[in-house]
Amino acid sequence: MIADDQELVRTGFRLILTARGIDVVGEATDGVEAVALARRLRPDVVLMDIRMPNMDGLQAASRILTHLPDCRIIMLTTFDLDKYVYAALAAGASGFLLKDVTPAHLAAAIRLVNTGDALLAPSITRRLVERFATATPEPGAAPAVHRDLAALTPREREVLTLMGHGRSNTELAQDLTLSEATVKTHVARIFAKLSLRDRAQAVVVAYETGLVSPGDSG
Repeated sequence: MIADDQELVRTGFRLILTARGIDVVGEATDGVEAVALARRLRPDVVLMDIRMPNMDGLQAASRILTHLPDCRIIMLTTFDLDKYVYAALAAGASGFLLKDVTPAHLAAAIRLVNTGDALLAPSITRRLVERFATATPEPGAAPAVHRDLAALTPREREVLTLMGHGRSNTELAQDLTLSEATVKTHVARIFAKLSLRDRAQAVVVAYETGLVSPGDSG
């Protein structure tokens, strides 16, 4: 599903995606319509513009995920490191794209998040978190993510800390002298214990629980 207040953007994305074998089940012109349409159509993935009339994309994403926790939401923005993207990640969005994304990248991104992966590279996510984690929240912004880390084993806390520093699974395996299969098992257990959707939220949690501090190079 595509949610954007600009008809040309919606039309362009729909043509790009349908030409690449991705079904567009609906289009919404604002956040209110996006929430209603998503609840009715139950899309696998939503392309959501951040800035829309009546209800912005951040609020709409949060409401959609409340009713459809398995839905994947990609936020669309015209600004790299938009201040709202951090709040969107904390609310459960799977990543973001700039509106000048190439057709091939757009289709690949949708397929990627539909498999349950996060769209953002960990290093990009970290850059977002470092910039906005300690900033004063905007009025109406999503609350900070807080998690009790007591359920994690010492090894899982170590893995989460390194994820917060932007380490990929391959890098985690090298840092900890583990197999990638073992690393994936640790990551999956962290997600389950902390009710996380993907790596993007894991990085947010690592910062907001103090495992990683802005500016800490790891």
